[in-house]
Amino acid sequence: MNVTLPEKEGIKKGQIILYVSIILVCIVCVIVAFYVQFYARIDLVSFIGLGSESTYGNKTEDETVTLESEFNNLFINGTNNDNGENNNKKQEQGKDLVYTGYQQKESKLNSYNLEVNIPHINVDNEITDGYNSEIENIFLTLANNVLQSENSNIIYTVDYVANVQDGILSLMIRASLKEGSNAQKVIIQTYNYDLRNNKEITLQEVLKIEKLDEQDVQNRINTKVQEEEQKAEDLQSLGYNIYSRDVNSDIYKLENSTEFYLTPDSLYIIYAYGNETNTSEMDLVIL
Repeated sequence: MNVTLPEKEGIKKGQIILYVSIILVCIVCVIVAFYVQFYARIDLVSFIGLGSESTYGNKTEDETVTLESEFNNLFINGTNNDNGENNNKKQEQGKDLVYTGYQQKESKLNSYNLEVNIPHINVDNEITDGYNSEIENIFLTLANNVLQSENSNIIYTVDYVANVQDGILSLMIRASLKEGSNAQKVIIQTYNYDLRNNKEITLQEVLKIEKLDEQDVQNRINTKVQEEEQKAEDLQSLGYNIYSRDVNSDIYKLENSTEFYLTPDSLYIIYAYGNETNTSEMDLVIL
């Protein structure tokens, strides 16, 4: 008897495509999981190409001018966007990630007028402990010195603002010191801490996170400083005593730009010349 076996049914083309698609999806999921595990800052939506463009760096000239004019309004002596997501990082539960650690308002005729709100970073970490020690050494020490002064006609104020954005705690402190006939001195100090990875974060790292081109930002810094120096030269030619910038100084290089403050829609890069000398002059590059 001749028995004819049925022919093996081949795998259909549609099935092959389906299997390959499933394998590719699995590979992509593994890659995404790897990046999320080891690089917590990757925004998953942006990673797969569905995210919207960053608002940083896209401001019009009018928007930038408005933000510069409203810069003083930032200092609220409190923390924005502390929604409780980082409570496990706190030293003191029930308090903001940054709160007013020392507050004093006092005046003495012909001696001083003092109003200070000095922040404390409420994060349980050696790095932020170092920040707090530095803040006390700079701002609290000066406050104590002012309170001990006699007949110096000193006006000293300190205020601050903090914000939590993209896992970054950003703190900006401003101090203003006017002593007798000396020029007013304005100090701006910033502290930027990566809450997710428990480390200090640099400006260049923030630029990468917010998808800003380093060369473009560097060009904006250079342009801003050159414009401000030209204004200073014009005023000096009219007889005004104006702070002069060295536009070729290395302080304007990104790797040396240490004072910056991050909000939900703006990145402020700050060059406060009062940090080194008696002046209230500063340049703001707002992205």
